[in-house]
Amino acid sequence: MVGRRVRRWRDDDPDTHGPKPDALPVCPLCERPIPRHARQSVHHLTPKLKGGACGATVRLHQICHSAIHARYSEAEIARRLAEVEALRADPEIARFLAWVRDKPDDFHAPTRQTRERRGEGRARR
Repeated sequence: MVGRRVRRWRDDDPDTHGPKPDALPVCPLCERPIPRHARQSVHHLTPKLKGGACGATVRLHQICHSAIHARYSEAEIARRLAEVEALRADPEIARFLAWVRDKPDDFHAPTRQTRERRGEGRARR
């Protein structure tokens, strides 16, 4: 090809990719930044099974997303926890948020279902 200049693309070149954003996305639930390398996921505010497939979504830390689904069924999330403010106001999630806020931004730990979700009730072993 005559007259065509071949240009190599570089991730740090503002002419080819634009300026890199300085600000990291922030998890709307725990209000901590979400680093690129951190585990993250998209949460449907109204669960897909309850009609929210095309509805609003938010990007959350994976641990925050897992905490929601470990504590509540899809029906309960759709019925009363379909907004970030409602999730933050819930006592179970508020207790989780108080715990996770002082963790590093890329912190992740396995999340288990609560006893109520597993069908064990409040009984201790």
